[in-house]
Amino acid sequence: MLGVRGGQVAPPVDLDRLPAYVPAAFVAIEDRRFYDHPGFDAIGIARALMADAAHGRAAQGASTITQQLARNLFLSSDQTLERKAQELVYAVQLERTFSKRQILSLYLSRVYFGSGAYGIEAASRRFFGVPASRLTLHQAATLAGILKSPSGYSPVDQPERSAERTRLVLDAMAETGAITAAQRAAALASPLHLRTVDPMLPAQYFVDWVDQQRRRLVAQPQEDLVVETTLDLPTEEAAEKATRSVLAKAQARGVQQAALVSVDGGGGVRAMIGGADYRASQFNRATQALRQAGSSWKPFVYLTALEAGRTPDTLAVDEPTTIGGWSPKDDEDTYLGQITLQTALAKSINTVAAKLADEVGRPTVARTAQRLGIVTPINTDPAMALGTSAVTPIEMAGAYDSFANGGRFAAPYGLESIRTTAGKIVWRRPINPPTQVIQNPPLQELDQMLRAVIAQGTGVHATIPGRDLAGKTGTTSDSKDAWFCGFTGDLTTVVWVGRDDARPMQGVMGGGPPTALWRAFMVSALLRTPATPIPAGPAPAIPALAAPTDPVTTLLQPSPTAPSVSTPQH
Repeated sequence: MLGVRGGQVAPPVDLDRLPAYVPAAFVAIEDRRFYDHPGFDAIGIARALMADAAHGRAAQGASTITQQLARNLFLSSDQTLERKAQELVYAVQLERTFSKRQILSLYLSRVYFGSGAYGIEAASRRFFGVPASRLTLHQAATLAGILKSPSGYSPVDQPERSAERTRLVLDAMAETGAITAAQRAAALASPLHLRTVDPMLPAQYFVDWVDQQRRRLVAQPQEDLVVETTLDLPTEEAAEKATRSVLAKAQARGVQQAALVSVDGGGGVRAMIGGADYRASQFNRATQALRQAGSSWKPFVYLTALEAGRTPDTLAVDEPTTIGGWSPKDDEDTYLGQITLQTALAKSINTVAAKLADEVGRPTVARTAQRLGIVTPINTDPAMALGTSAVTPIEMAGAYDSFANGGRFAAPYGLESIRTTAGKIVWRRPINPPTQVIQNPPLQELDQMLRAVIAQGTGVHATIPGRDLAGKTGTTSDSKDAWFCGFTGDLTTVVWVGRDDARPMQGVMGGGPPTALWRAFMVSALLRTPATPIPAGPAPAIPALAAPTDPVTTLLQPSPTAPSVSTPQH
């Protein structure tokens, strides 16, 4: 289970399988007269009205468990007199239709506990890692205390307020006779064994992303759906751990956020990190953040040049250059003079990339990037060769995956199938034949050049012994964005770090935190895969040879000027 979206409704709780103190905790704190009233509590309503009058506002609620269930089943949470009247009517109807045990069972299966947990079973597993049938008295009282305010009394985010509320629940249980004073004292003295980290939290950016796609495929489901995805949870957890570790070290240099997308050779997303903390921000920087690509864009320039006839050994000159009034520069004000294209890419020389794009045509470079899956608008001004176009990390992952998988188009995807809980297939991902978007020798030549980036260039810190690796760093002006895009034979991973406010970081470059994050993740992720070399791709096309000529046959051929003779058809 990666996550839940929508109002997931569990089957009604079997009260006989729960310790008696579990439902008793909810009754004691939420509705003491639950077993005596007809759906609404007249005494509670009168007390609430008196409190409201004393405070001059709505200070107390008076909703019974049955009213809360009616609201959950049929109504909105709007605080209006009309809605409250409807709630009363529905509550009475529920009491006439169902027994008290059935109502309590439905209530415990639907109520929201925060942190994405709907129902007592989900809450028990979320906060304590145990089924509801194994809840201790202390744990049951803690869960009952959450309902007044799932965010305000969360044992994870508000431990002190939660502990105070738990004491009130245990006091109420003792007052109503549900437990003894000795049981109350023993419960407070027992350890809580709280699960502070949501085991599903690392995957939530990914779950949001695939749920958007699910909505386009099945807009209005008539029943609960099971969505099967490409994500590998241990790989996702490795990404989350690596991201947290690297960001903690890089914060002093102004790094605020990070994104990571890792895909297999067919584009299936194996891990996705959309930001530093999902609870703080649900904005998915892996799929939604448009950031300048910097030098991680340069492989599109070099691929275009290789397809136009250059080779890794083609010579270029790193020298002062002006194109259309714009002069590209590197971080150092020194120039290397004559170098090969492979060296120029490995050392990320800006002047060579800019001149190369100008020679082969910037619109042609743009078409190359689009062919590999870049869908955001691409500018074609002279600086485009240095990555001034804004892209998303997931676009870059798809494009680089073509370098990694033998030159096939690989649009990143996360959905495998959608079915009902009964097993009926609603949608299944179609299997289409792969499209070859990069031919040889340009593919092999580019991969050779990207290997050199890691072997002796700006990505040298990405090296993992025993693995065939290739990739490219990227840094934008003033260090506002930093990237590392790299791959091996079975996994392509793109990393971006930066700030949401687009302010410059302090000297952060692609070869620094992004490469550190990429390597930390890949070291763990690749433990789950064999050491697969980067595939060479299709064999280079061989020009068709002319058929050998036969002098006798040539003599018998009619002259080009001789009239043709038709043979009558019978």
